[in-house]
Amino acid sequence: MIPSRTLTIALVSVAVGVLVLVLKYVAYLMTGSVALLSDALESIVNVVTAITTMIAVYLAAKPANATLPYGYDKAEYFSAVIEGVFILVAALLIFQQAWMRFIVEAPLEASMEGLLVNGFAGVVNGAWCLVLFRHGRKTRSPALVADARHLLTDVVSSAGVLFGVFVAILSGISILDPILAAIVGVNILWSGYKLVSESVGGLMDVAVPEDQLNRIRDVIAVNAEGAIEAHDVRTRQSGRKTYVEFHLVVPGDMPVSDAHDICDRIENALRDAVEGVMISIHVEPENKAKHAGIVVL
Repeated sequence: MIPSRTLTIALVSVAVGVLVLVLKYVAYLMTGSVALLSDALESIVNVVTAITTMIAVYLAAKPANATLPYGYDKAEYFSAVIEGVFILVAALLIFQQAWMRFIVEAPLEASMEGLLVNGFAGVVNGAWCLVLFRHGRKTRSPALVADARHLLTDVVSSAGVLFGVFVAILSGISILDPILAAIVGVNILWSGYKLVSESVGGLMDVAVPEDQLNRIRDVIAVNAEGAIEAHDVRTRQSGRKTYVEFHLVVPGDMPVSDAHDICDRIENALRDAVEGVMISIHVEPENKAKHAGIVVL
């Protein structure tokens, strides 16, 4: 179950996205900069993806049922994929605006106030990005972490755009404006690609990282006293949950209750070592040993 605070944070993300969008668009109106317009277009994506994240977090909070016995955790991966798609759309819009400004060059208005408004929007985004990262990692929420990564990209690109537009205004070299816009487009295009590729991995039941798998294997080896070996260890990640399954080989004459006690000991140790772990153990007699799995210590 997802904490109610996570749902609140997802809801606040929508409000923060709207506020930043308004501020950035005002900055564009004050300067006429297509680079600042591209920054504002990216903020439209922020709002849409914040709404998508809120819906995904709400769905992921629903308990498992007969139709979805493993729960709704993967809804957050769908959110991240949708977020990546919107990022790609925003990049195409930015490229269009940059190309139009290349064709029809227009002077920038020397509005320091506009730059300050854009800078304030970046500060708001940066502060909220830290909140999302902290809570998303604490609760192991793919949707919140994805939103935080996108906002971080937005903060970095906004800072670069702000500096570039400032230089363009001071120098009078207006061609810098569409060049900066195009750079922003390339930056968020790359961000969208990484986001989609990571989310697809989650949807495809990617295994845990190698270091975590080694830790799981060590926990099994240390806590399986009385068994002979463990083999065919498999893992997958689904939202906040980590699924671990393996075959545990025990002596053929071992009572069921003793084998059950070993399983309980392993499961308790794994729950202490891996947050949100779901464990499935298949007990086998010694003639099923493969002599190629985890040696019990």
